[in-house]
Amino acid sequence: MNAPLATPASGPRWLYLHGFASGPLSAKGVWLDAYWAKQGITLERLNLRVPSLEHLSLHTMLDTVRDALGAPNDRAVLIGSSMGGYVAARTAEADPRVGALVLLAPAFHFVEQLQRRLGPKAWAEWQRTGFLETDDHAEKRRTRVHHGIMQEAQLLDAKRGPWPDVRVPTLIVHGRQDDTCDVRYSREWAKGKRHVRLVEVDDGHELTASLELIAREADVFLSPWRGVEPARQVFTGG
Repeated sequence: MNAPLATPASGPRWLYLHGFASGPLSAKGVWLDAYWAKQGITLERLNLRVPSLEHLSLHTMLDTVRDALGAPNDRAVLIGSSMGGYVAARTAEADPRVGALVLLAPAFHFVEQLQRRLGPKAWAEWQRTGFLETDDHAEKRRTRVHHGIMQEAQLLDAKRGPWPDVRVPTLIVHGRQDDTCDVRYSREWAKGKRHVRLVEVDDGHELTASLELIAREADVFLSPWRGVEPARQVFTGG
């Protein structure tokens, strides 16, 4: 494949935020990178395994994204998958440099969702021992993650509210068969928001069967941000 062309200096940065226990080489991120490279758009795939997967920190992830947004007058489009979608939304609610979001199966209320999936016994064990055994999808091995990220998320939700207060144009693509991040949370968050478009697909959490659809939807939705920087659009309507 030819090297991607640089995004025009006048345009916003396009940043990809991978999901939990994934990495910059995630299948969706690599596919979208190659797809948009053909159009002269560089998709920067951030590394959110910070400071490490074992000691994953929500605040360090948010700092990593903020640092990647650039100078005070720069603008960016954030494309976030799963937990990366949650981080993208939390960034957008607090940083005026974010002009638009594309969220793929975003992990809204992820503490609540993980508690339900694990069950009370496993959740209590994670709290007691401090670590949860899980799969590292990037390195194809078993690993463990410290419980601190759950405490960070609970504190952030208590401070800002459980739903990210995002006012910029947002596209969500979410699978109805998603058994990791339930689509009903995206439905609830999108309800009544004129600046949010929710597209439901017959797919699971990975959305591997929906990549072409994601690309088509994003191309249309992000057309104002393709090469020429628009004025920041702020919506207040519900």
